[in-house]
Amino acid sequence: MFTIGDFARHGRVSVRMLRHYDATGLLRPAHVDPASGYRYYTAAQLARLNRIIALKDLGFTLQQVRDIVDEKVGPEELRGMLRLRRAGLETAMAAAAARLAQVEARLRAIESEGHMPANDVVLKSVPSVRVAELTATAAGFDPEDIGPVIGPLYDELFRCLRSEGITPTGPGIAYYEDAPEGGGRISVHAAVQVSAPLREGTFRILDLPALDRAATIVHRGPMDTVLPTAQALARWIDANGYRSAGYPREINLECPENRDDWVTELQAPVTQG
Repeated sequence: MFTIGDFARHGRVSVRMLRHYDATGLLRPAHVDPASGYRYYTAAQLARLNRIIALKDLGFTLQQVRDIVDEKVGPEELRGMLRLRRAGLETAMAAAAARLAQVEARLRAIESEGHMPANDVVLKSVPSVRVAELTATAAGFDPEDIGPVIGPLYDELFRCLRSEGITPTGPGIAYYEDAPEGGGRISVHAAVQVSAPLREGTFRILDLPALDRAATIVHRGPMDTVLPTAQALARWIDANGYRSAGYPREINLECPENRDDWVTELQAPVTQG
């Protein structure tokens, strides 16, 4: 047998944790000396300890862990619990990856401070275009607020267009406005160019107004890394004596499966300063 200290070392856990597992009935010592109260464990108990730690690291509660290791949970129920945990972990990993992308975008924006954009900024007029669109509200204009809203909007928009037999005739166009309810919320418009009659309903078909003057720049890569490009465009606008006249539109020029290969034109409406 092992003392609690030796067993803790072999199991790569703390003595304090073993005492807690004993108190909760999750892992009882194989023997407790009646005179000294010392706890002793066997090597065979390492298997139960390993299962407890693995399940705990998966995010299960101690009660769920106890039910699993005591075989109170059937195989099908256990598979369901593990599938749910897998889905939760995948969601957490995606959120962490998105946050990391935002940190990297902020770092690139900081590194580019004081420099004019290497990309060419083109000042041009943008004609009116007919689009089909769906609209929803985001909590703010941060990429982490916009991304979870606009992606599902486009999925639903293309589903609606297929069901109506409408084929897009041009690129996707995302544009933004301050939401009527205020509080920093943003109305997100997921649109795509079409050739179809104007309509209201499940989705709208409307003529997106022309922009008399827009400062434009091309961004290459996923939209969650657009910040340095957008801020480079803002520096150009300020340095050349213009004022912003609204949120930039995002024209999806190329959207292959690999998001790193996306090409998006930002069209920022401007007026003469």
